[in-house]
Amino acid sequence: MKKILVVDDEDKIRIIIKKYAEFEGYDITEASNGMEAIKACQREDFDLIIMDVMMPELDGFSACKEIKKIKDIPVIMLSARGEEYDKIHGFESGVDDYVVKPFSPKELMMRVNVVITRNARNIHNALASNGINEQEHDVYRYEGLEVDFTSRMVTVDGINASMTPKEYDLLFYMIRNKGIALTREKLITEVWGYDYFGDDRTLDTHIKLLRGNLGEYRSLVTTLRGVGYRFDGV
Repeated sequence: MKKILVVDDEDKIRIIIKKYAEFEGYDITEASNGMEAIKACQREDFDLIIMDVMMPELDGFSACKEIKKIKDIPVIMLSARGEEYDKIHGFESGVDDYVVKPFSPKELMMRVNVVITRNARNIHNALASNGINEQEHDVYRYEGLEVDFTSRMVTVDGINASMTPKEYDLLFYMIRNKGIALTREKLITEVWGYDYFGDDRTLDTHIKLLRGNLGEYRSLVTTLRGVGYRFDGV
């Protein structure tokens, strides 16, 4: 049974999420603030964390950063604010998805299922890749930009670019399809999954983060108005 940690200082929110999650077959553990969430993750493993942003003692963004230091657990963040700045802050903290309050419990469960399934698939693929130790690294280079697909590392002029997992996935896919006009729908389907349940503003936010991490090579990610994006490196 998959285990979910629900973190929110509002009892009613935790009760609603627990009710719907248990109906979906998940095992639920609750925490009322960020500090409790960190302690819970130190004690046991979880397949997913659903965490509110505004909480006493330690906010959701800070708690997420601390948890990511010890365990790589996917996180869905809940927030009453839906501004782009908040979403960017969340994704930079390692958040996998972002849900704005008030939310539909059914929609939240759909997002939960997508994130857990995707994470399990990524773990499986990583284990399969690591089993071939003698395989040479698959590397893309463009001037001072180096992208190592095998080790999932990106360096810009010799400096490691610290990206979120989804930024890596997005960059890798675009480079694999460099020179091709990629529609927004195509990118969301291939990078987030055909069953992704969300809006395409998430794509725009990750493109902005990705460009920021690419530094002087940010122009390689070209915006195609009314279509999507294209990676222009040779």
